[in-house]
Amino acid sequence: MNQQDPDYFASIERDLYTAVLADILDDLGHRDRSMHHDIRPLYDGAKIVGRAATLLVAEVFEIPDEPYKLELEMLDDVKPGEVLVFSTPPSRAVGIFGELMATRTQILGGRGAVIDGLTRDMSQLIEMEFPVFCAGTSPADAKGRLDVIGIRVPVSVGGVLVQDGDLVVADGDGCVVVPAEAEAETIAKAREKVSGEDMVRDRLLGGATLAEVFNETGIL
Repeated sequence: MNQQDPDYFASIERDLYTAVLADILDDLGHRDRSMHHDIRPLYDGAKIVGRAATLLVAEVFEIPDEPYKLELEMLDDVKPGEVLVFSTPPSRAVGIFGELMATRTQILGGRGAVIDGLTRDMSQLIEMEFPVFCAGTSPADAKGRLDVIGIRVPVSVGGVLVQDGDLVVADGDGCVVVPAEAEAETIAKAREKVSGEDMVRDRLLGGATLAEVFNETGIL
């Protein structure tokens, strides 16, 4: 299946989940691909699967001559299947994302936002069912406080180095980033493991002990 096809993202969202992807990435030697636990879904049931569209954010102390310049450039250039991934400064007092930005992203085929910081317009985002994973909310606007200084550049988000175009998967357990060089193998092995977990579950329901099944399958 084409890795840019909407059906590809939909099949991952339907069949896989972050925990199994994290396990496979661990097995492949990518042991730093799960974001910190405080990057959480804005509402229950939110899920994201898509390609990272990265934004690097810095703290500023005056209103720039052209507020939101690079952020607007990115938001008008979102490709179908992309996920906005914001790297923000440690200071968490400002919402960098909101309803109107989400509306534009959604119109262009974007699949969500992951923010190492805060969002705002929580009620509207929930009503839109636009999936946002973030550290919290604030009513304060970013203008004159935060500014995007780089787009489609490598960023560190939730303790994970994210390259533009990496596969981002997020659900109730948190966010996992699959590097491009490991994506095909990770997804294939994750599908195999999910099938194996289904078998293990059936064995447990049939009365087998966890130790027995683990010793036979290596799946836990």
